[in-house]
Amino acid sequence: MIKGKCNCGTVTFEVHADVTDLYVCHCSICRKWTGNNGVAVLVCPNEAFQWITGQAQVRTWQKPDADWMSAFCEVCGSALPGPNDEDRMFVPAGLLDGPGDTLRVTAHIWVDSKAAWDEIGDSGDQYPRAYGEQ
Repeated sequence: MIKGKCNCGTVTFEVHADVTDLYVCHCSICRKWTGNNGVAVLVCPNEAFQWITGQAQVRTWQKPDADWMSAFCEVCGSALPGPNDEDRMFVPAGLLDGPGDTLRVTAHIWVDSKAAWDEIGDSGDQYPRAYGEQ
């Protein structure tokens, strides 16, 4: 089991799945969402994800004219897990408690969209667009 929480601790969650892969998205949307070079996430089945506390404080924002939606804590503003598609959740890796010794970057996605100053320095596979697209 993996546990995580927002910056203020109001929203907590658990992932009940063996997850080892992290995916780093470098698209402009994720850069603006995080204020960083992108976002590292793990992806888990919806049934493996559970909100523990603070679900009433989870807010969402839908990007106009796009299928992208973000979730965040209304108290501290931390990015929160959200739907990846109808079957899976994405969980920002920075929210996870504990050392995460078994997690490794498997793939960098939307690399063609990354910021000019962003240098990828690990051995994760790189995809110009979405995962699996060449």
